[in-house]
Amino acid sequence: NRSENETAAAAVEVDVDGAEVEDADADADETHLPEIDVNSTIYNDVANRMATLTPGFSGADIANVVNEAALRAARKNKNAVDIADFYEANDRVIGGLEKRISSMTAKEKEMIAHHEAGHAVAGWFLEHAEPLLKVTIIPRASGALGFAQYLPKELQLYNKEQLYDMMCMALGGRAAEQIFYGKISTGAADDLNKVTKLAYGQITVYGMNERLGNLSYPPEQNDGMQTYRPYSEKTAELIDEEAGKLVRSAYDRTLELLTEYKDKVTALAETLLEKETIGHEDIAHVLGERPFQNDAYRAYLENTKEWESKYVEDIIDKHEEESVNDDSESNESVEQAEAVNDNDENKDEKLEKN
Repeated sequence: NRSENETAAAAVEVDVDGAEVEDADADADETHLPEIDVNSTIYNDVANRMATLTPGFSGADIANVVNEAALRAARKNKNAVDIADFYEANDRVIGGLEKRISSMTAKEKEMIAHHEAGHAVAGWFLEHAEPLLKVTIIPRASGALGFAQYLPKELQLYNKEQLYDMMCMALGGRAAEQIFYGKISTGAADDLNKVTKLAYGQITVYGMNERLGNLSYPPEQNDGMQTYRPYSEKTAELIDEEAGKLVRSAYDRTLELLTEYKDKVTALAETLLEKETIGHEDIAHVLGERPFQNDAYRAYLENTKEWESKYVEDIIDKHEEESVNDDSESNESVEQAEAVNDNDENKDEKLEKN
């Protein structure tokens, strides 16, 4: 919950009074960077903002985000950790390290954009899907060619309808490829793995299948090997049949949904190709206000509005001030260079006279 996140965030190395942060790229000689401060008028506002963006995170996850933010600020020679550093660190912890692929063709990039847009649009217009906060088509070191950040529930308790919508959202990328290109790619491998687990989980673990009834056959935790099945071969065939039927139903529903909102998928894919990474504001601008809002999503919207009213103008002013300072420093450098050139020219004239 939020209070737990705030406590974890306050407990890690970066605080408002400053703390030493070890540079992960340094040698093993324990080189430390000088004081790194959180750049905020009120420290609790930063904690609240990050708590809103990280529901379901453990204390260790929060610590990773804060430490990564401090390292990013230090690498950029900043005197303080900005909220932008926290945002980037959050992306790093969720999606992994960015790894751009120079050999990617324009056609492949376009397909990835439509794939991610398919996930986004499906999740946006499904009532029980997790709200979307950010989507990117920048590849990651983990092998992912893009990823989306969602706002999960704090309480991991789901009903049948919620799990079904999660399956549809996961199939959004594959469905978008089918609609726009008439063919499918290997990019949906991870999505299909999630869908398969959700389908079999409903049938064999949670007792959510009418034909099988209230029975549960959870897999044995034995290095992935199940040496004994407490059901017959006929029941196994029934499980496979029901799982296939459930996935086909979810895929057909997703195809129907994305066909209805095909223009939205196109617009969002074009925005992704232009910006590569888009946040909630850009998504809402393209897709309109999300028709379904849960408590976590409403809390996120309220916190975003509060944060922007307090700090966005200050951040803009700060960037403008930095830009002016950079221009002033640049002008001073030019003037100094011209003065040096004038002195050199005067010396040359004196030498010639001599």
